Amino acid sequence: MKNGFALSTLAALSAITLAACTSASSSSTGSGTTSDQVSTGVITIGAALSLTGDRAVDGIAFQRGYELWAADVNAAGGIKVGGIHRKVKLTILDDKSDQNTVVADYQTLFGKDHVDLAFGPFSTLLTGPASAVAARFGMALLEGAGGGPAVFDTPSNQADHNVFDVSLPVADSLVPFVTWIKSLHQPLTAAYPMAQDPFADPPVQLAQTELQALGVTTVYSQQFPELPGPNFSGYKTPADAVAAAHPDIVVLGSPDVPTVQVFMQAFEQQHYTPKMFIAAAGPDQGDAFTSVVGVGNANGMMVPDGWYPGFDDPVSKHMVQEYVAKYGGTAGGVNADVAEAYAVGQVAEQAVVATGGTDNQKIISYLHSGVTLNSVQGKVHFDALGENGAATAFIFQWQHGAFHQVLPLGAPGSDPITATKPHWSS
Repeated sequence: MKNGFALSTLAALSAITLAACTSASSSSTGSGTTSDQVSTGVITIGAALSLTGDRAVDGIAFQRGYELWAADVNAAGGIKVGGIHRKVKLTILDDKSDQNTVVADYQTLFGKDHVDLAFGPFSTLLTGPASAVAARFGMALLEGAGGGPAVFDTPSNQADHNVFDVSLPVADSLVPFVTWIKSLHQPLTAAYPMAQDPFADPPVQLAQTELQALGVTTVYSQQFPELPGPNFSGYKTPADAVAAAHPDIVVLGSPDVPTVQVFMQAFEQQHYTPKMFIAAAGPDQGDAFTSVVGVGNANGMMVPDGWYPGFDDPVSKHMVQEYVAKYGGTAGGVNADVAEAYAVGQVAEQAVVATGGTDNQKIISYLHSGVTLNSVQGKVHFDALGENGAATAFIFQWQHGAFHQVLPLGAPGSDPITATKPHWSS
């Protein structure tokens, strides 16, 4: 495996989309539409994404998902509202993976650009602050990557109920893994290293509680500060501590690929391979993951998610084909973030059609009405706080260079699981 992959990967991806890091905004009236938008029926949609900074790999994947959805809608003539097809226009600003910047970006989108709708940023860490700005402006925030409890527990969402996450709620995402461990009936030890991250920690903490109740012995459990790139090498200290404890199972609270890569590299250097290695996020990033850790080392790595490129849905398959045609690579290498973003657009489209326009208060009421919607990730049904209660948790595993759904056992589409992770191959 190669050192410094985070910098090289981010630099390459950032260069690809440098021109798209910000979008020009037209002057707006107080109603949120320009004279040009009124005549053309354009629906303006604003979002801030991490196009640079620590979360750029994910942010750029989200940008591509939003843009693929918008291109598909516009190719069909636009969103049909009251018999009129209205095309969509995206305004995407770069939040630089920074909480202060994401707040400023959404203030610009709402207060200056007067966008009609708002899509969310990447990560729980940035979605919380963004949702508070949206609430102040009376806007719904539809998002696909802010599934941590911290987003739904914000005072603004508790009061205004304006956040809607189309993806799997993260807190329960590791439950299928725990259920599988229970079926093994084996004495096992486990380690729970966690970056201090509102997305990565809740599922690991719940898994630890439930595994301990099953009799799995904890040999390491500790949070470590989430470090800004390029200081990911700082994760080596907790990684070495886990390797020294030599647990059977490692459940890693990771928000991104770089965190997982450092742990994998440290384990290899310590000649330690856990029997089972599951990460909260990172291995679901397709080529962005395997290209930096190596296909051989990826074998056996597990991750929870609600979607994968082989998901049996015609729109999902079409989206994957479009992505490969535009950006290259293979279907199996498509980042799950792309589907999460595309699903946001789909839900927004259904809400606009159902409510007859872009009145955000009507959209908020509609999405809380108990309706079940469709997306490339499956069914979407929001609870009182905006979590998708219809989402299904799956566990995926890399096997011989391919990404397979393996849990729950016996679920439609689940392949046999590799119960013991192969040794490092590099």
